[in-house]
Amino acid sequence: MAGSLNVVPRAMKAALRVIYPPQCLSCGVSVGVDGALCPDCWRECEFISGCICDCCGVPLPGHEGEASGGGASILCDDCLVYDRPWEHARAAFVYGGVGRGLVLALKHGDRPDLARPLGQWLAQAAAPLVRRDMLVLPVPLHPRRLLSRKFNQAALLSAQVAARHGLGHSPAMLNRIRATPAQDHKGREERTKNLSGAFRISSRQGKQLVGRPVLLVDDVMASGATLAEATRVLRQAGAGPIFAAVVARAVKD
Repeated sequence: MAGSLNVVPRAMKAALRVIYPPQCLSCGVSVGVDGALCPDCWRECEFISGCICDCCGVPLPGHEGEASGGGASILCDDCLVYDRPWEHARAAFVYGGVGRGLVLALKHGDRPDLARPLGQWLAQAAAPLVRRDMLVLPVPLHPRRLLSRKFNQAALLSAQVAARHGLGHSPAMLNRIRATPAQDHKGREERTKNLSGAFRISSRQGKQLVGRPVLLVDDVMASGATLAEATRVLRQAGAGPIFAAVVARAVKD
């Protein structure tokens, strides 16, 4: 009986695939499976692999064998100069071209359906950061922005990462208590000042943080100011070690 019941959903899915074949996440042309990019868009989406900065996840010149592992960490120029309060960070792809378009579609284009494939790519990129008993936390939106956007894209992504790795997910642990102006076109110091005092730990859930590793998830890392401020607040609450994972990493030209 149970086997026959499963036939109906499978048949419905097959029929829907005939009527609505899978489409490229970016350009909409037909592809073989759901949640995929067509060959052209795949080539234009710069997935991050090989040699990367061990601290912020930005791609670096070099070969995969040079990437951080058992030896000394490899750091980019910025991470040699600026303090990063988290331990390590990883990103799925570069914030540009097709990758930028996907992030903006999720964030501003009313495409929450993109959270699943983007979250799966992020989960794969973040795999080296996963620790036992780790909590996955999204960078929060201010309630007013959440009301206008209807969802927090970082929370949709972090849910995918937590599910993929079987980790605890706490989307309400970290709260944004101050509405901050957009970070676009601001310098590093302005971004840092803009975010000071913007986050607070939930008084109800804060005790869960003490001594536990945390994976902080966001959609994009540019200067890293948002993740840095969130990390400092988590550290003050007793969490640690803290890692960061983003779908897209902005890089310098």
